[in-house]
Amino acid sequence: MTLLTGARVVTPTGVLDPGWVLLDGSTITAIGTGTPPEGSGPGVDLGGGWLLPGFIDLHVHGGGGYDFTTSADDLAAGVAYHATRGTTRTLVSLVTAPVSALTEQLKWVADAVDRGTGVVGAHLEGPFLAGARCGAQNPAHLIDPDPEALRTLLDAGRGTVRVVTVAPERPGGLDLIDQLVAAGVVAAVGHTDADYATTLAAFERGASLVTHAFNGMRGTHHREPGPVPAALDAGVPCELINDGVHVHPAAARLLLRSPAGGGDRLVLVTDAIDATGVGDGTYVLGGQDVVVSDGQARLASNGSLAGSTLTMDVAVRRAVTVVGMDIVDASVAASGTPARLLGLADRCGAIAPGLDADLVLLDEELRLARVMRGGSWLS
Repeated sequence: MTLLTGARVVTPTGVLDPGWVLLDGSTITAIGTGTPPEGSGPGVDLGGGWLLPGFIDLHVHGGGGYDFTTSADDLAAGVAYHATRGTTRTLVSLVTAPVSALTEQLKWVADAVDRGTGVVGAHLEGPFLAGARCGAQNPAHLIDPDPEALRTLLDAGRGTVRVVTVAPERPGGLDLIDQLVAAGVVAAVGHTDADYATTLAAFERGASLVTHAFNGMRGTHHREPGPVPAALDAGVPCELINDGVHVHPAAARLLLRSPAGGGDRLVLVTDAIDATGVGDGTYVLGGQDVVVSDGQARLASNGSLAGSTLTMDVAVRRAVTVVGMDIVDASVAASGTPARLLGLADRCGAIAPGLDADLVLLDEELRLARVMRGGSWLS
């Protein structure tokens, strides 16, 4: 048994201050305030830090100098890098590429899931996207939603494809959403030029997530509201790349102030590329050159944003200190809501008895101090 004491323990409903967490191996067995259970031992004093559940990133392409699409080894190394920044569960995002290339990459993801590396599956960010809103996705490999292509991809993933981003206005887009929902895969709306009505139709057909809200989609206008207001009206969670570059804090606050806002309707993601943790320079994403300057990643060809150099610990800190979120809501957005969307809420995503001991310790200024995965502190 391991007892963690002297922390501000962030749960989905509030903060235990001071709180304690009792672990049995890789599992949380009890939490509380005041005196721990008898026989718990002296405990490990966490010095008044903030203890949060491990972060779950639904949208990430690489990090630490490693691109997930280069090789199985690079995928593992990139995931390991993000674990040191608090991401204890990773949904590997694959950029648009030929179906043959994606099938090979999906095999790497499935193998990583089988090895228990913290990879929980794959997110296909393409190839069923709108050319007009493709952003840094390679337009040469975009295709109309194709049931056969989707079946090939799902088969290659061996049940590990968890999210697929679709532009619902493309021919066959709404039918593809039906196919995804029937297969138990989260259909996300993104890289889309869909108007409000078409986006709402996608949600009515079962789409249940917005890929990086505000980015790669029709803008929000008072007469043509577009995808984000449709998501808010439908109560569908929105991903947010909270680096201060992709979305202004004032726009982020709009998501929170809507009737469907809050931590349970917001998903903090990184959209990080291999440059994350490395520095400025020239990189490649989906076969296209990317220049990173002052931490901003942009296509060399046209200056379009090309992912980010964000990590989840920074996203959470900015959510509280810049956007103005309550730390409980920020934690839910970084852990609880992603776990729920992936069907993992019975295993992770919160500090609660019976869940995995995936924990992140932040200091007084909400900067990363320690990371625990499966009951063991990472070096």
